[in-house]
Amino acid sequence: MDSTLTYILLATVAGGVLSMLAAALLALTVLAPLAHRLVSLAVGALLGAALLNLLPEAFESHADQHALFATLLAGILGFFLLEKALLWRHAHFDGVAHQQEPGGGSRSGTLILFGDGLHNFTDGILIAAAFLTDPTLGLSATIAIIAHEIPQEIGDFMVLLHSGYSRARALWFNLLSSLTAVLGGVLGYFVLKQMQELVPYMLALSAASFLYIAVADLIPEMQRRWDAKEAGWQVLLIGAGVAIVSFAHQH
Repeated sequence: MDSTLTYILLATVAGGVLSMLAAALLALTVLAPLAHRLVSLAVGALLGAALLNLLPEAFESHADQHALFATLLAGILGFFLLEKALLWRHAHFDGVAHQQEPGGGSRSGTLILFGDGLHNFTDGILIAAAFLTDPTLGLSATIAIIAHEIPQEIGDFMVLLHSGYSRARALWFNLLSSLTAVLGGVLGYFVLKQMQELVPYMLALSAASFLYIAVADLIPEMQRRWDAKEAGWQVLLIGAGVAIVSFAHQH
């Protein structure tokens, strides 16, 4: 097996399955109240991966720089529209009484799983693009994805439990959803390997995804909590996230 494909498989399993298992463990233990601290670490990892690793690699290629900037802009706007399209699932969960489906679980739980599956599939393609450019770039992208997946998966796991899923069913269906990252990684490897000219644009889209998640979703959530101790933790963990992906890219 090609070593790059092996790296992609390992990275997508780590980014999807292992982050989901870590999130489930946190959600079911006394560590859950501390999960919000991971948001700050995720912000640093996402910003570091996007601005220090992915975008420099994309712009160092022979791709047209104007086209790369256009791809970055289109990606940010696209993720904004995608989030708008998916927000109704949360509105449904918060504002409509749960309607139980055959086999247990409410419709909101099904929508959570569908959204996660699509998101993980996209993550797999982006991981493949990073590894096809450089293994260390793939590693830093994987770290950033894991960092933001854990707090997100904790929230989704709690929604599934609240929707009527048992712990075992929530864990099983979340596991199946996370495996779409592996599918996306394999597909990305074979498609992008044959069309190398697309890789810089996939890196730009990956950076757009990371920037949008950090700036539009995670940072506003961090701003809801304010005291000197919490601010100190946020600054420290953002710096740690940037340092981790920078170190991974250099070694």
